[in-house]
Amino acid sequence: MEMNDTVLDVRDLYRFYHVGEEETLALKGVSVSLSRGEFVAIRGPSGSGKSTLLACIAGLDEPDGGHVDILGRRMSRKSESRRAALRAREIGMLLQSGNLLEHLTVSGNVVLRLRLAGRPRSTYIDDLFEQLEIQHILRSRSAQISGGEAARAGLALAMSVKPALLIADEPTGEVDADTELKILDLLDDYRRAGRAVLVVTHSDAVAHRADRTIDLYDGRILNA
Repeated sequence: MEMNDTVLDVRDLYRFYHVGEEETLALKGVSVSLSRGEFVAIRGPSGSGKSTLLACIAGLDEPDGGHVDILGRRMSRKSESRRAALRAREIGMLLQSGNLLEHLTVSGNVVLRLRLAGRPRSTYIDDLFEQLEIQHILRSRSAQISGGEAARAGLALAMSVKPALLIADEPTGEVDADTELKILDLLDDYRRAGRAVLVVTHSDAVAHRADRTIDLYDGRILNA
């Protein structure tokens, strides 16, 4: 992996959705950049375009205009196989749900994640589960654990291969205040190691811990 200080470069991103004759503009020229060591929070009301932005960044959705680069490599408008390969190596993503494959145990999900990224298992993963206090769920499937445990397992999974960019959608949404602080400490350590963290949140605690906050409203960024 080349040493590129700019981990994420989003330029003039547009995304339109059509239902019948109706057109919804989900993103209207959004530009965002993150460098190594940055922790950035995105805030905004429901329907402001936050989830669409994350999906375009991760290559799960294609923008109608503009582009996304990860470590100088184009993510947008590439084949699904190339997007998947770049995503597996360089992006860790925590969604609000669906982070674990239901037919696998939590440990099985970790093994698969490592295999897709071509990375060996290390004690770092065990440390993650210990810091998040979820060592006891490694042999469990998602149906056997709580929502908060599933969210923490999803975060550990996203961080397990030490991707250059960590994207998290409401990483503290289903945990108590003490656990939120532990997660924030973990995210702080992650970006101090020279990686970038982008978090969508409604939590004041998360926003205050971030290096900067981006306010998204009606598909546009309100603050530069």
